[in-house]
Amino acid sequence: MRFELYVAARYLRAKRRQAVVGVVTAISVAGVAAGVAALIIALAITNGMRRDLQERLLGASAHVDLMRVESDGMRDWRPLVDRLRLVPHVKAAAPGLYGQVLVSRGPRAGFALIKGIIPAEERTVSSLLDTVIAGSARDLAPEATEKAPAPELDGLTAPAAAAYPPLVLGKDIAEQIGAQVGESVLVTSPQGELTPMGLVPKYQRFRLAAIFHSGFYQYDSAMAFMRLKDAQSLFSEPDLVSVVSFKVDDLDQAPAIARAIEHAAGRGYMATNWMEQNRELFRALKLEQVVTFIVIALIVIVAALNILIALTMMVMEKTRDIAVMMSFGVEPAQVRRIFLMQGLLISVIGTALGLLLGYIAAWAGGHYHFISLSAEVYSIDTLPFAPRPLDGLIVAAVSIGISVLATLYPSSSAARVRPAEALRYE
Repeated sequence: MRFELYVAARYLRAKRRQAVVGVVTAISVAGVAAGVAALIIALAITNGMRRDLQERLLGASAHVDLMRVESDGMRDWRPLVDRLRLVPHVKAAAPGLYGQVLVSRGPRAGFALIKGIIPAEERTVSSLLDTVIAGSARDLAPEATEKAPAPELDGLTAPAAAAYPPLVLGKDIAEQIGAQVGESVLVTSPQGELTPMGLVPKYQRFRLAAIFHSGFYQYDSAMAFMRLKDAQSLFSEPDLVSVVSFKVDDLDQAPAIARAIEHAAGRGYMATNWMEQNRELFRALKLEQVVTFIVIALIVIVAALNILIALTMMVMEKTRDIAVMMSFGVEPAQVRRIFLMQGLLISVIGTALGLLLGYIAAWAGGHYHFISLSAEVYSIDTLPFAPRPLDGLIVAAVSIGISVLATLYPSSSAARVRPAEALRYE
């Protein structure tokens, strides 16, 4: 062990003539540990938020969407979809028809975004139908013939309710209107029919075949699925789709693949990708991560000030020892390194403890999900944690760097001690 490190370690372990120096040193270690642990936990949360939102968004929605410009939709869509499936990097494609409707059951109602789908193809680009928690989404398949029994409601017998076309709702909107699997709901479309009395909204009863819960409030509170032919009938748009959704093999190349799809579709089409649709959300998460790092790093700065105070007091306490060492030939540079090493030891011990505590807390939070969130506010229902090794390296470097800066003044003061003046009255 080098001389400077040996003396620095002895100074940390030695009994103090003034107990307050030891207390301040312990507080310095605890402060560094608390700051590092808080940074690791905060970064794990922001990484988890970004990861969960991205995974749920990409699982619930397509990577690329193609729409018709200056038109209500695509009428000759079958050959178009077959052609676009051959575009490089496209893994799957599925047509869909969107429409805003009012879903009601008795006096309770809520607005929903209906998507008419072909279930087998929709599952290749979205996982929402795989999150069903009640009922079965298999009823959406054209070949489905078995219908779940429904209780009597609104004056309708169970066989009458079972005869309605199937509908799949998100968990939150199903709770909002008080509907359960097997019951009938009324779907009202604002795209009504023109009569002598004016425009009359079109409505139709559906059977609630399944309820899904993605954990993403935007979908659970306002999304519904029905068969494509039922949606076309409801909106009075025979053989029309409003969007073609794609799944690609490289998420990072989604913008380039979207341009290739748009070019292959020809004039009059516009493609958007998941990055464009959620740019502001992920930009806000990135800004939040930077701000969180800066704010919580103040804890480390406060701990570094404690290190400065502790070393300054230690220099004052060890003035005679420094003078004796220098009188035996220890150079000022070596004295400076002794106290630099001492501050570095305090920082390394505190940083190691902080990393240990931070990663344990982040692992426990991510494993047990014991912190719940309001899905209406945060879009997800539990607080996610995603600790990364790279964050630990960055936090450790910042913590040790700030702490070393705090040792420059007291170590320089120790190097300027004059043995003759320090030992004059000894």
